[in-house]
Amino acid sequence: MLKFDILILTIITLTSVDSHLKTPMYFFLKNFSFLEIAFTSACIPRYMYSIAAGDKVITYNDCFIQVFFTDLCGVTEFFLLAAMSYDRYVAICKPLHYTTIMSTKVCQTLVISSWVSGLCIIVPPLRLALTLKFCDSNRLDHFFCDGVPLVKISCSDTWLIEQTVIICAVLTLNITLTCVGLSYASIIKTILRFPSVQQRKKAFSTCSSHMIVVSITYGTCIFIYMNPSAKEQVTVNKVVSLLISSISPMLNPFIYTLRNNQVKKAFKDSIKRIVFLSSNKRK
Repeated sequence: MLKFDILILTIITLTSVDSHLKTPMYFFLKNFSFLEIAFTSACIPRYMYSIAAGDKVITYNDCFIQVFFTDLCGVTEFFLLAAMSYDRYVAICKPLHYTTIMSTKVCQTLVISSWVSGLCIIVPPLRLALTLKFCDSNRLDHFFCDGVPLVKISCSDTWLIEQTVIICAVLTLNITLTCVGLSYASIIKTILRFPSVQQRKKAFSTCSSHMIVVSITYGTCIFIYMNPSAKEQVTVNKVVSLLISSISPMLNPFIYTLRNNQVKKAFKDSIKRIVFLSSNKRK
């Protein structure tokens, strides 16, 4: 967890300080990294504390606060990935107008819109969740506070909230997946028109990291909704939730950094500058 946080903070620092990384693509990467650290910080520390201290009790208010932040970050990630796919579309399909179209104001608007969209999506089901009553059981069959296990232990009529969650989830997936799909359809169509293999390879490499992250994120969510067995739903959801909340966010920064030569070069240059400054101070 500590190594993951250090990697995330390193990416955020590099994209903020290095002049070569002050482009729309890295602006989105910086915000995506912040989103990942916010997402994992909302659930993993409490989970680790429960294991270490053996204290598995969480208050009602703390539980709903955790649900709010994990859901907000989770939904916002889909909209931010859609915004990043639009950035790649402009970079590949409209390279001469890239700096004009993807101005600082446009990039900031896309990021803010992603967070606002995520908030708008989660508010209706969360408002309904606050009206739930809990009579007998207060034990969640889960690693952390999540909507599905909360609904399962409620003694209220949960039909409305379940339908609202499905509508919000389908709405989020359809909107963002359509944006991503249209962007990459245009990108692939444009790349295939390039005359040389080298140009096509270079163009695909600029999108490869984003495509891998999109595949992991959407793949895990689609898996949840395609799970046919209601009997195994709780167990499967626990495993998938662990994947989404910890493993996937930890993999994403590695995917972006290990497959990105500019980020690796910026990191090496920063290390060299630190070593150079340290040696000068000693002299």
